[in-house]
Amino acid sequence: MAETDQSTEEHAAAQYRIGVIGGIGAYTMWGLFPLFFHRLEPTSPLEIIGHRVIWTAVLMVGVLSLGAGWGWVRPLLADRRRTVSVALAGVLLSANWLIYVWAVTNDRVVDASLGYFINPLVTVLLGVLVLHERLRPLQWAAVIAGAVSVLVLVLGYGSVPWVSLGLAASFGTYGLLKKQVGLGAVEALTAETFAVVPLALGGMGWALVAGELDFPAAPISMKLLLLAAGAVTAAPLLAFGVATNRIPLSIIGLLQYLTPIIQFILGVFVFGEEVPPARLAGFACVWVALALLSADGLRQGHRQAGVRRAARTTATAAVQKAKTDDR
Repeated sequence: MAETDQSTEEHAAAQYRIGVIGGIGAYTMWGLFPLFFHRLEPTSPLEIIGHRVIWTAVLMVGVLSLGAGWGWVRPLLADRRRTVSVALAGVLLSANWLIYVWAVTNDRVVDASLGYFINPLVTVLLGVLVLHERLRPLQWAAVIAGAVSVLVLVLGYGSVPWVSLGLAASFGTYGLLKKQVGLGAVEALTAETFAVVPLALGGMGWALVAGELDFPAAPISMKLLLLAAGAVTAAPLLAFGVATNRIPLSIIGLLQYLTPIIQFILGVFVFGEEVPPARLAGFACVWVALALLSADGLRQGHRQAGVRRAARTTATAAVQKAKTDDR
């Protein structure tokens, strides 16, 4: 019995390590995206998104055909509400990609990183506004600090940071729709990209007829990079799927900050973007908000773990008592 328990614990520990590696890999790859998308200039953001959608869809067909299969498609199409949610999620994801690629190719990587720093706060706020969740005190403090950061940026720049807010709002709402649909990571990405493939094909066809498509005349190196957009999109998502199935959401919540941290470092030290005092003050407010949010998440994680341990102890004691009574 002891050997079985030890084997189970070792398996759980191995799965946890795999999950952490998957999470770090996913968020690191997402953080390094600016290096890839910068290489795609001078291709327009709209064409880049078209390639990203089309080649991601092609790649996911191969992944599903070799793995999970297509049994989930019929039940999805039979549920009109889920089908509409998937289509909207695909549109929001494409909008998020478009804003992000525009930001990267227009030297706004730091603004993009701010958007992904703000995203957890938007997710919390959507939980209140849409799902009617009740916030704990630290969560309220985090949301208020996030609102202050936006106000500081508006006053400092004299304009709304639309890139950051657009990225946070589109990805936060996208996550909310994904939660309601309830598909696995691979199936969800496949359904979402196929929902917008007609738009991507239509846009690419129009650009080709108008002579505004860069792909035909691009050098072979650029063609290969554009074709690689599908793999670049799918790889971190698959790693993310490995992580979410093996480690607690509280750890996922902490790992997600790797992406905007890496993007911020790239924006400042690799692409030479400036961070004037007003922008730095706004970032500081966001970092305070995220520290509060992380502290709340860790506290809740410890509480839930304590409840689970107590439940297991009670169940074990009940089993042992039953065995004693049988004797």
